[in-house]
Amino acid sequence: MKIILVSIFIIMSLCVSSAIAQNLPKMRISVENSETHVQTQAVKRFSDELGKKLEGRIDVRFFSNASLFRDKDIIQALGQGKVEMAVPGTWHVTQFEPNVGVFLLPLFYGRTAESNHMIVDGNAGKTINGLIEKNLHLKVVGRWIDLGHAHLFSLTREIRRHEDIQGLIVRVAGGIGNNLRISALGGNPIEIAWPDLPEYMIQGRVDAVLTSYETVRSAKLWEKGIKFAFEDQEYFPQYIPLIKMSFWEKLPPDIRTIVSDTWDKHVDASRKKAAEAQMDAKKILIENGVKIIAPADQQVKEWRDRILHKQNDFIHTMGIDPKIVDMINDFF
Repeated sequence: MKIILVSIFIIMSLCVSSAIAQNLPKMRISVENSETHVQTQAVKRFSDELGKKLEGRIDVRFFSNASLFRDKDIIQALGQGKVEMAVPGTWHVTQFEPNVGVFLLPLFYGRTAESNHMIVDGNAGKTINGLIEKNLHLKVVGRWIDLGHAHLFSLTREIRRHEDIQGLIVRVAGGIGNNLRISALGGNPIEIAWPDLPEYMIQGRVDAVLTSYETVRSAKLWEKGIKFAFEDQEYFPQYIPLIKMSFWEKLPPDIRTIVSDTWDKHVDASRKKAAEAQMDAKKILIENGVKIIAPADQQVKEWRDRILHKQNDFIHTMGIDPKIVDMINDFF
């Protein structure tokens, strides 16, 4: 009899806990990348810690691998209240807030991670965050986290110099600036969502991929045909932590502080882990037969200077505020 009563008590406790959880405000956090990707792991660490800190107050749930939405659709999903938080790549946010695309301009071609951080963490970055919040009604929770430099990875043609890009069909994840830069370098850009890319590669419908070492490693793309890498530091992809503004404004002040502080606590470590992951991934690619060509710094600078002549066209086409570009030019 005692055992039966204990069992009933446990079952009732579980039911009560479940009911309480169902009544808690939900905070669904969405990312597109797979569980092994460095960005997914970074956001999950944040989500796990936040869930513990807000236990009993907010039901924090984490979704990876585009199980809720692909990043190209996530801004609309946030606006419609179908998800509360997401951490999309800058290249996806540019179509909704064009000024985010400033980091895709020729000015940033071949620049170091440190240069990118200096800009995004400085006044220009703060201005862009303010525009995101004003125009998209999304709260930028804190500093952006890194993926790491994107390079060109080819399947059929070894890219030894920039002239070898001529005529290649190059997959880009998104962002008008990426399309314009690839075109300026002589390639033919095509936007392909990450989950669809392996099929395109297997079918021979793409010659090269604009992505990072870590992203190639996470999906073992050498098994889908990647044979060469041209390490030209095309741009420095980052991810922006966004929360639906109406959800954010309903949160009590102490919870807002917990969310912001928990995010910020993880940024420096996430950026460091991203850099380490890129280096480790590069070694894994080499071990799996991918041949890497690193153009000389002077060669990259010469090509940056070439495509800089088209930067005003980029700015006009992308809808970027020239004043923000001026702020960045003062730095360089």
